[in-house]
Amino acid sequence: MTSDYSRIEKAIEFIHAHKLKQPLLSEVAAHVHLSEHHFQRMFSRWAGISPKRYLQFLTLEHAKVQLEANVSVVESAFAAGLSGSSRLHDLFISMEGVTPGDFKTDGEGLFIRYGFHETHFGFSFVATTDRGVCKVDFINNNDKECSAAVSQLQKLWKNAELIHDQSATLGVADALFSAQQDALTLVVKGTNFQIQVWKALLSIPPGAVTTYQAIANAIGKPKAVRAVASAIGANPVAHLIPCHRVIRGSGELGGYRWGLPRKAAMLACESS
Repeated sequence: MTSDYSRIEKAIEFIHAHKLKQPLLSEVAAHVHLSEHHFQRMFSRWAGISPKRYLQFLTLEHAKVQLEANVSVVESAFAAGLSGSSRLHDLFISMEGVTPGDFKTDGEGLFIRYGFHETHFGFSFVATTDRGVCKVDFINNNDKECSAAVSQLQKLWKNAELIHDQSATLGVADALFSAQQDALTLVVKGTNFQIQVWKALLSIPPGAVTTYQAIANAIGKPKAVRAVASAIGANPVAHLIPCHRVIRGSGELGGYRWGLPRKAAMLACESS
């Protein structure tokens, strides 16, 4: 699975870099050292759409169509009290900030179980507590990055006890990209402003996109676009808090903490 994603990621990078030239299937296949037939089958199996359709998705015109159709999703969701606007938010994902006591003690008495898992979009680091999921990162599968992920988690929760437990986090990893997810609760540590932004992200339905400005409007701080972007970049739970669904007002995909090809791939898969 991870090796397939690695090849697909290289293909996505190539397609994204050359999208204005509309590269042929043969050119993309050659870039990842596969035959056209093998590449077409691998890409379609992985993404659920053909390389040609994926290229169409990446064009600026397509992004603008999505933007025009969905820019008001977050504002509408807030106006309706976040009710009925998002299947993902209503049925699968709920989120709570840590208590003031947890924040003050840096997780003293808290047990956090973590594990490393292969997923549809690459190797991941997952951490969970008895109250819910507190961390999901995409990392490279090597000792250095695995060790760094654990160190960063310990830095965030200085007094918590970290336990390597693959079985405890396997269910979360399996649910990340499952169409039939069990209900998941997220427990996150952030400022009040960050948590406001992360909650707003949960109201964006799968396959839709919105903008940084729309998120700022939705939380009642229309002039805080840069702060919103910063809060989105600090998202501690990849994919489940869907920061990949926020793009620039111009229609460009913008940046993504876990790699622009991964962001583009997630949006394409959700759209398909």
